[in-house]
Amino acid sequence: MIGGAIKAARHRRIDMALRIAAAVPLNYVLTSLVTVLLARLLPGGPAQSALGATLLSFLLFALVAMAAFAVRSGWRFALGMVAAGAAIGALDWALLVQAGRL
Repeated sequence: MIGGAIKAARHRRIDMALRIAAAVPLNYVLTSLVTVLLARLLPGGPAQSALGATLLSFLLFALVAMAAFAVRSGWRFALGMVAAGAAIGALDWALLVQAGRL
């Protein structure tokens, strides 16, 4: 009985550590990739689109950080963030190769 309680407590600590990792460093990487993508896709000049993308990135960062603690599974959320980051990073790379810098 005590072994099960210790195992459950260890599982909760690992899940919380994973959620914290998803809420801060993974979130930072994902938000920066989305910001680069938005800066390229938003209309207007380079300065205006970069400013608009940066302003939207603050909202995105806060929403993803809250979602990291609201979801049922921290593992699925972290894997989803990694998959989304890989897809958005590939799209950023393709746009960089195609059109060059801003």
